[in-house]
Parts: sequence; C-alpha cells; structure tokens
Amino acid sequence: MRATRRTTVDTPDDLLALVGAELGVSAPQVVTQQQVDQFADVTGDHQWIHVDVARARSGPFGSTVVHGFLTLALVPRLLADILEVRTFSMGVNYGLDRVRFVRPLPPGVEIQGTATLVSATPIAPAGKGSAAGVQAKASIVVEFAETSQPCCVAEILFRYHA
Repeated sequence: MRATRRTTVDTPDDLLALVGAELGVSAPQVVTQQQVDQFADVTGDHQWIHVDVARARSGPFGSTVVHGFLTLALVPRLLADILEVRTFSMGVNYGLDRVRFVRPLPPGVEIQGTATLVSATPIAPAGKGSAAGVQAKASIVVEFAETSQPCCVAEILFRYHA
C-alpha cells in the first residue's frame, strides 16, 4: 500500500505551475457489495457479474465485480483526497478524455488513487457574474492498494473558478 500524499494549493492559478507533477496518493477506500447493488438499482444495470454473488462465484472472475462506471464515479472523490485548492468560488467536473477499465475490481478490496497533473490553462469567466479560473486535466490511476496494479485509468478534466 502506498503512503497517502496530498498536494495543497491556495488558488486555482497555482495549478499552472504544477503541470507534469505527481499530485499524490489517496487514502485507501473499499467499494462494498451493498454499494454495487445500489449502483445497479440507480443505473438499471443488474448484470449477474455485479449483483448475483452466488452465481458470480463460479463465473469468470470468481466473485462479483464492481461496475466499471461505479469505479469511474469514484475518480472525483479520489482526486479530492489528493488535491486541495483552498480558495475558489466553484469547482466543476468538465469531462473525461480517456478511460480504460484495466482489471476487474471485486467488492471488498481496498483501492487507492494516484494522480498526475497533465495540463492546466487559464479560462475566461463561465458567464455573467462568474469568475475566471483554471481548467486542468489529471491522469488518475485507480489501483489495488495491496499491489499497486491498476484497475481503472482515466484522464479527468475539471475547472476551478476563482
């Protein structure tokens, strides 16, 4: 398991100087079968490999597996554990550039996120009454905490408005 490490900056503009830097490592987290079942209910994806614990034992993965999109949904949470911007008026998840589900994630296994800042550019105000800010892209690797092997790799775009 990697030691947790966090980058803290005062303002969105401080991100401009961190391009190329590894931002840190999140605290370990576990996705439970209950969360998988709840995600299945919300999305309507009740594929047996996710929700049928008994059948999944004899399936291709030996257990149920977390939905790839549930793993992806954890990326902003992992990033928030890794990067703190102290002063901003609004933060927005802006999108994704690349996502790969590299290995199946069984429920109950600890994961950690690692992040590297790929780019950061100033942006104009989003609209009337909003502030200028910074759009950034981070490469996030969601990995098995015990082995540091990736289960999901994503490039997330986010904006902080000053």
